[in-house]
Amino acid sequence: MPDRGGGPTGPRMRVGRPSRRARTLLMTLGVLAALGMAFAMFAGFWTDWLWYRSVHYSSVFTTTLWTKIGLFFVFGLLMAGAVGLNIWLAHRLRPPLSAMSMEQQSLDRYRMGIAPYKKWLLLGITALVGLIAGASAASQWRTWLMWVNGVSFGKRDPQFNLDVSFYAFDLPWYRFLLGFGFAAAILSLIAAALTHYLYGGLRVTSPGARATAAATGHLSVLLGVFVTLKAVAYWLDRYGLAVKSSDFKATGNWTGLRYVDAHAYLPAKTILFCIAVICALLFFATLWRRTWQLPVIGFGLMVFSAILIGGLYPAIVQKFQVQPNEQAKEAPYVAKNIKATREAYGIDDTKVSGYDGISKTKDKSTLRDEVEKAASIRILDPNVVSPTFQQLQQIRNFYGFPTNLDVDRYKGKDGKVQDTVIGLRELNLDGIPKKNWINNHFRYTHGYGVVAAKGTEADGNGQPSFTESDLPSTGQLGKYEQRVYYGEKTTTYSIVGGPQKEVDYSDDSGEKTTSYRGDSGVSLSNPVNRAAYAMAFGEPQILYSGAIGDGSRILYNRTPKERVEAVAPWLTIDGDAYPAVVDGRIQWIVDAYTTTNGYPYASRTTLGDTTADSLTYNNSQRAVVAQQNQVNYIRNSVKATVDAYSGEVKLYQWDTEDPVLKTWMKAFPGTVESKKSISPNLMDHLRYPQDLFKVQRELLTRYHVQDAQTFLSGSEVWQVPDDPTNKSGNAVPPYYLTMKMPEQDSQAFSLTTTFTPTGRDNLSAFMAVDAEAGTPGYGQIRILKLPTSTTVGGPKQVQSQFNSNSQQNIAEFVRLIRGGDSEIEYGNLLTVPLDGGLLYVEPVYVRGGQLKYPLMRKVLVSYDGVTAFENTLGEALDKIFGAAGATPPPPADTGTGETPPPSSGNPTVQQALKDAQKAFDDGQAALKDGDWQAYGQAQKDLQDALKRAEDAQAQAEKTGGSGKNADSGDNKPTPDRSPSASPSAGSTGG
Repeated sequence: MPDRGGGPTGPRMRVGRPSRRARTLLMTLGVLAALGMAFAMFAGFWTDWLWYRSVHYSSVFTTTLWTKIGLFFVFGLLMAGAVGLNIWLAHRLRPPLSAMSMEQQSLDRYRMGIAPYKKWLLLGITALVGLIAGASAASQWRTWLMWVNGVSFGKRDPQFNLDVSFYAFDLPWYRFLLGFGFAAAILSLIAAALTHYLYGGLRVTSPGARATAAATGHLSVLLGVFVTLKAVAYWLDRYGLAVKSSDFKATGNWTGLRYVDAHAYLPAKTILFCIAVICALLFFATLWRRTWQLPVIGFGLMVFSAILIGGLYPAIVQKFQVQPNEQAKEAPYVAKNIKATREAYGIDDTKVSGYDGISKTKDKSTLRDEVEKAASIRILDPNVVSPTFQQLQQIRNFYGFPTNLDVDRYKGKDGKVQDTVIGLRELNLDGIPKKNWINNHFRYTHGYGVVAAKGTEADGNGQPSFTESDLPSTGQLGKYEQRVYYGEKTTTYSIVGGPQKEVDYSDDSGEKTTSYRGDSGVSLSNPVNRAAYAMAFGEPQILYSGAIGDGSRILYNRTPKERVEAVAPWLTIDGDAYPAVVDGRIQWIVDAYTTTNGYPYASRTTLGDTTADSLTYNNSQRAVVAQQNQVNYIRNSVKATVDAYSGEVKLYQWDTEDPVLKTWMKAFPGTVESKKSISPNLMDHLRYPQDLFKVQRELLTRYHVQDAQTFLSGSEVWQVPDDPTNKSGNAVPPYYLTMKMPEQDSQAFSLTTTFTPTGRDNLSAFMAVDAEAGTPGYGQIRILKLPTSTTVGGPKQVQSQFNSNSQQNIAEFVRLIRGGDSEIEYGNLLTVPLDGGLLYVEPVYVRGGQLKYPLMRKVLVSYDGVTAFENTLGEALDKIFGAAGATPPPPADTGTGETPPPSSGNPTVQQALKDAQKAFDDGQAALKDGDWQAYGQAQKDLQDALKRAEDAQAQAEKTGGSGKNADSGDNKPTPDRSPSASPSAGSTGG
């Protein structure tokens, strides 16, 4: 080009250009950054592979990996091919000459600009859409594996007579394919239209035809494909009605067809399918007719039909046919929903029987011996006594116990099986003497030993009656490997087995050390492994630390829940793993579920919400989250174990009939062992899982009713009551208890709960399931339904009755305890059916002064409106049932003012209360001095004084004694400290 300016024509100034050294440096930095990113990706992949290989589940890793890779490439290439082919075809069909118009002249600049890069641009666009589509398809690996490995349920839906497997395994995959097809058609249509517009095949403002014949034919075919896919969608929507969720005011969450679905939506979908097929054919016909007139009319007809037939017509049917006689119209479909829901959640065999709720025996003294036959009442609350275990059995600050302990069954000295509260002394890094990288990951690596106590008793000081204790632990559990390298509180990695010794435990002779000898973890002898873990964990010290050498192994993914989730990513894990001593090893037992949201007609539930209660409140470790947001089928199909020392994970097939588990066992062969592989000792500790029970009880609040008309009326809807022992407002947890239901011949380890009517606090039902695995009755749900004509107190009312009772010196006891800067915690409120009535038992714990752990001081018992408040369960039961030497208490104060308050003007009562105050003060002084022997004596004196005050008060009432009301405060000893504590939020459950 000639120089159009008039300036000098000397040598041009060189634009600033980086020197060769700078360019070399930039290239080197770029290469290093690329290598760093590549190694980071490699490190993540390599460490995952090493971990799966270390736990002997490499097949899970490879199956999942190859499935994801296959789906990524297949669907990525399909999407890239579809979009790229249509761009190429649109370019090939471009007109030879573009119209001379301002529009085309403006486009000429873009055409000329991209001309040198057309191939690269095409590759870039197709690669981008291929990567996105491939990544999306890879996330559907579960859907693919379930479709390709699906087995029959052996049950058919009542509407289309198709096997349930079609909805659970096939329909989700077909919907994914349909969604992929829509995405490919829309992206291809957009890409083709833009290409045609760029090269003149489509014109917006140019004179003449708006589209060439080639462009018209091409785009019409793509629109025809889109409408064809819409026809397929209408056809699949017909089956989708069987698993569609909707709001139904009579029942709330609803799944399946209702009257309007069967009589309006179903025929509408069929008609729309036919219209869409015709419309698609009209679009394809433009290849010959070269006009869009008929296809556009057909498309408009399809849209109009969708609004009229698919929207307006069902609304008319609902308004004028269903609403005037809703119960009659909906009853057949509600019956299908009830049947399917009960089957899907395993509650179809629930036994519901009537129960009076009021004792049949007038002479209550004859029932005292029946209590022992009715239940082994657990008065040690595993959700309250963890601080007591911590204080008495922590031994060293770097050990800790979980917030909620567990209930299991072990044989006592007499050879009889007893309910036992159990916890592991796990590693607590917050308590190590000095925190640094070596101490955190090399020296303090494991917990040590089991601590267990009888669930049915406490010692004379209100402490747990330990059956396994001390460090190392000794007791009734015999010899077993006590080191706990894997546990619920072990959330960081440890490097073991190398030159650095580990702290084992300490005794009177000093600190003991050990070195891990298990085959768990991944070897760090290989420098590549060390570099990979240094990158993956962001810990460069792993690469060069001298504490790592031959034999060093890294342990991670150490909680039982995350280990089972990793080796079986297709399972939903119960929120409560619990330990058991089995065959000389500590085994974590983990319940796992198979779920689906594709069971036709079964109502859906959200596991995270349904399994929430006062124990899961602010406890994320106990949360339950399924692979799907909601499920409508659940089975406890797998029992898993995690060895606390070796970390070995085993999966056992528990439900041998579950088709979902059979499907996953086909997809991952060899990962799940047969039920016959469960040893007898392990079977003794398996139990019915809490979270499944909570899901079932939530469903049974409505689905205990099997009559459709009653179900629709909502007259017998129940609710799970709130936990009355705390203020969280969350549901009362179920609790484990060895007890006997009325129709049972002997006691059975059970999981129990209560129900109240919606919006009311009186009791409507009591529910229990046989929880002892390996017994003929395992899994049998029984419900005792109370008559609606009789009002029986529910948990909240019984708790209120306890708190307000003025006959048993409860108020005086609470006032005295709070006055000493102490707290009261209420334990689990247990309910036991007895002789047609319901026996309530609740332990009362006290945290006194500087004593920062709860001790059981009293037991509250209520039966047929009579309340006892005594030092031990036996004394309370004796008082309730009028055993020899005990005076039955009067009926509880109902709050109406008819029962007079107790009189404490009696000199004997006054003296006893003064003695109690003195004993309490002596105990506080002993605490400050650290004199535990004096403290124990003071606690004994306190109990004796309170007992004398109680007996004197009862005698005064019996003989008609009178005096000033104790509540008036006259002649009552005044504590040195002012009241400052309120009842603590105790927990119910186990």
